Amino acid sequence: MQIEPRGVDGAAVDKDGIPVFLGAGTDATGEYHCADCGYGVIVRLMLPVCPMCRGRSWEGPATSPFGRSSV
Repeated sequence: MQIEPRGVDGAAVDKDGIPVFLGAGTDATGEYHCADCGYGVIVRLMLPVCPMCRGRSWEGPATSPFGRSSV
C-alpha cells in the first residue's frame, strides 16, 4: 500500500496503474472512500480517521470499488 505525501488534491492511480491510497491526516480535497469499509466522505482540508471502522487509508472514487457508478 502506498501513502501519498501531504498536500494531495484527489487520488488516482500511479504510473503502473496501482491505486494510490491516502492516509488519515493527509491534506486533501474531494470525495474519498475508506479502503477498509467503503464509508464515503467529502473533505476540504484533511482526511479523518474513518468514523465507521477507524480505518486510516482512503481511496479516491475513480479507483475505489465503493465509488459511484458512471452509469
